[in-house]
Amino acid sequence: MKYRNLGNTGVKLSAIGLGCMGMNHAYGLPDDTASIATLEASIELGINFWDTADMYAAGRNEELIAKVLKPNRQKIFIATKFGFYNDASGKLCFDGSPTYIKKAVEASLKRLQTDVIDLYYAHRIDQSIPVEEMVGAMADLVKEGKVKYLGLSEASANSIKRAVAVHPIAAIQSEYSILSREIESEVLPLCENLGISLVAFSPLSRGLMSSSIDPSKFTENDFRRKLPRYQGAYAQNNQHLAEGFAQIAAAKKCTPSQLAIAWVLSKSPNIIPIPGTKRPQYLIENAGAIQVHLSELDLEQIETLIQTYPNIGDRYNDTFNQFVDKY
Repeated sequence: MKYRNLGNTGVKLSAIGLGCMGMNHAYGLPDDTASIATLEASIELGINFWDTADMYAAGRNEELIAKVLKPNRQKIFIATKFGFYNDASGKLCFDGSPTYIKKAVEASLKRLQTDVIDLYYAHRIDQSIPVEEMVGAMADLVKEGKVKYLGLSEASANSIKRAVAVHPIAAIQSEYSILSREIESEVLPLCENLGISLVAFSPLSRGLMSSSIDPSKFTENDFRRKLPRYQGAYAQNNQHLAEGFAQIAAAKKCTPSQLAIAWVLSKSPNIIPIPGTKRPQYLIENAGAIQVHLSELDLEQIETLIQTYPNIGDRYNDTFNQFVDKY
């Protein structure tokens, strides 16, 4: 494994982290035995950066991780997020208020069985209160020793600028992949200028670029069934794109997943992708992306492929889009 800096903190994180959401949330059926084996294998591979959130499986994702985190606490840099919850009717809501933050951090600390959270993200930007108020409340957690570093997820350049005026931001987490590139115009350059790490979630485009998924076999609880990219003409376009991408990967003697992660890594030394998995074999495969080096010709081939199949569809439906801070 190779390592990259977390912003200006001096902390060294594995250049490829581990996204833990899919272990028991949003992607098919949970498999705790496989997930624990994956967490243990990540330590052996030198992956020291795990990402979770309090909303994943209504807190059970943090509880699952704690089984391996607690006995290996000094080896792992743990990141979690706050803000999302389901109301009594099941509607997805977001709360970034100081009152909610105080309750959320205590609950996450308890579930993770730790005294301090290494990186604490606002899962989204709360549109109902000033960013400064939310970040100010998060900064109080640093002063209290409950959190070491702060982050924002899916934040616009404007929100980031306002946030850093209140407290240093170590990381911005955004979806970034071959199919999701909205951050390239403003957010990524800003992060580079400010010395903030860009933590890229879904670097495999939620599995699309792995060339190994069949959307027709998604289980009822797989949230990808609701996303535009897996429906109609978009799905057909993306299947052709994935097939072409797999051909490029074969020529590079790597897997499509490794090529997709390597593409993200190549975009800036400031980026740390966090592909998610609950299977040790996929973890090992993903970690192998660190050895894949892309030439200018490789990058040009990928760009040509994307331009050939541009009808990729939106990354979220309206339900999820409403919470994204507009770039």
